[in-house]
Order: sequence, then structure tokens, then C-alpha cells
Amino acid sequence: MQTSKLEVLLELGPKPDEKAIEKTLKELKSLDGVQEAIYKDGAVMVETVLPSTIIVDIVSKTYGKRAVLQGFGETQSAVAMVSNQCGGTKVMGVVRFQQMDQGPMIADGSIDGLSPGQHGLHVHDMGDISEGCKSIGVHFNPHKSSHGSPLDPPDRRHAGDLGNIVADENGRATFRILDNVLKIWDIVGRSISVTSQPDDLGRGSSPLSKVNGNSGEPLACGIIARSAGIFQNPKRICACDGVVVWDERDRPLAGKGRRCCDNHENKQKKQCCKV
Repeated sequence: MQTSKLEVLLELGPKPDEKAIEKTLKELKSLDGVQEAIYKDGAVMVETVLPSTIIVDIVSKTYGKRAVLQGFGETQSAVAMVSNQCGGTKVMGVVRFQQMDQGPMIADGSIDGLSPGQHGLHVHDMGDISEGCKSIGVHFNPHKSSHGSPLDPPDRRHAGDLGNIVADENGRATFRILDNVLKIWDIVGRSISVTSQPDDLGRGSSPLSKVNGNSGEPLACGIIARSAGIFQNPKRICACDGVVVWDERDRPLAGKGRRCCDNHENKQKKQCCKV
């Protein structure tokens, strides 16, 4: 099975806790699906077949402090921040992509806020969210094929057909998908979506089965952009507002909580990043 290498950044504080680091490495190495775990430059490098979300959660719980995924893969990597652009139930998550040198592309991620059960996952033709998920276009389909299963050959599926992900009772879908048709250099600048209903993989009786798997409207989507591989991103603090990297995932990309914003009650500016 194809493994991925993850760089998980630790919140070290003024001095690294060597015993906690050793305990974390021992816990990781004991897991089925983890091939290697080492400590380097303030981060834990893990080679694994497990989804990255599971690894980061284990590192955080065992080490006793927060941890973030800082790098994904040794070769070409990409990432999409997925959210529902037009309100409704809050659905959000991250999908990361890694292109193996000789082998499949890996799509690894977690999405929260879904209803329990199956939801379709698709790469779309357009990287345009100016109208939310309404403007991302049709499924990425360079071979002009009908909709199908990710296990189908290229002439019987859209290249963007990634099948279904499964949300648990808490609404979280954690997944790691290997795909032999998609390539990272073909999808950077496009978008990915998660749908309201299960994808029937082109096997259903609905007229939409061969169009989109009768999987309903996209609940959330995001543009696919290039990202850093392991030990390629030296960032530890956001220069714009001083938010450290392990706090940044808890902050919005813009607006309240980042930089500064208007305090309408006092008619003055305040530093939202300090609130």
C-alpha cells in the first residue's frame, strides 16, 4: 500500500519536552499502518497509510499539546479548504492531495458538519467560487466520459469522480483515497466538492446517474491550490497579525479574528487577533 509522509508540527513552548516526544513516537510506532515516526526540527515526521487527521489527533493527545499538519508528502502536493460558501449548515474541512512518483494520487482529508452517512466527493472543472458552489462547473471530465465509479477505467468515469466519503454520527468524514486517474498537475486551480447525497457511481436508474451519480447539490466546496511538502514550509507565525501557526487553524481567513476590525460600539479599531 502507498504510504504518505506527514510533518506534524508540535507546540514546544520554551523548551521541548523530551519525554513527551519520546512517548509520542512510541505510540505512533505501535499503530498498525504507521511505518516510521521520527522527531526533527520541532516536528514529528510520520510515514503512514492512515488518514492525516487521525495521525494529528493521536500526536496532539499523546504529546499533550496542540499539533498541526505542516507538510504533506515528499513530491507534488496540493490542498483545498472546503466550506459552504453560501450559508446554511456549517460544513467545512480540508482535503490534501499528493502525487506519487510512480503510482496513484492520494486524496486525504476530513470534513465536518455533514449529515451521518455517505456523501459524494468530486473534482469540478472550474476553480471559481464567486457564486459559491454554484459557479464551480461540472465534474472534471477531460475524457468526455459518463459519470461512474472511481474504480472504472477513464472512458467510463469522469476523472473527477472520487466516489463517496462516510460521515460518522458526529458529522465528520475522515478519508484517504487512492486514485489512478487524477493527477495533481491537472487539478490545481480547479475545485472539489462534497454533495448532499450519496453518489450512486453511475449505476442508478435516475437520469442524473450518468451525469453526477444523482448525488444532489454540492454542500461545500473549495479551490485546489499547491501546498508544501514535508519540511518545505518554515512558517511558524503569521507576519500579518502575529497568530502562531497552531492557533491559525482556529481563526478565520479574514475578518473578525484576524488583523483588526471595527468596534462599532466604541467607533474605534481593535486588534481582533487578540480577542
